[in-house]
Amino acid sequence: MTFYDSHGKAVAYTEDEEHIYLFSGLPVAYLYNELIYSFKGKQLGRFEYGWVRDLKGRCVFFTDDAEGCGPAKPAKHAKPAKGVKHALPVKYARHSPYAKAASCVSWSGLSGKQFFTV
Repeated sequence: MTFYDSHGKAVAYTEDEEHIYLFSGLPVAYLYNELIYSFKGKQLGRFEYGWVRDLKGRCVFFTDDAEGCGPAKPAKHAKPAKGVKHALPVKYARHSPYAKAASCVSWSGLSGKQFFTV
């Protein structure tokens, strides 16, 4: 599954529907239920209906399966080649999840890689 940003650029992917990698091969996050966490245990956002949303409910990424409430999807660019996967870091204890924000139909101000470094 590929994660595309608001410009249609392929930024990240998952092959096991759990661990999220940048195309450079760097592991940046993982999915736990519908929530997205950094390996340091911080909740970054949520994943539902093919949309990745930030903590304010705004869309950061979309997948091929994105449906329902969301902004207009741009045309997708070609995917870059995948780099060799780096080793997965240790997963720290997850922080308590934030209250679920209402879903917005706007794009987040967080750009692709920036979402994973917040």
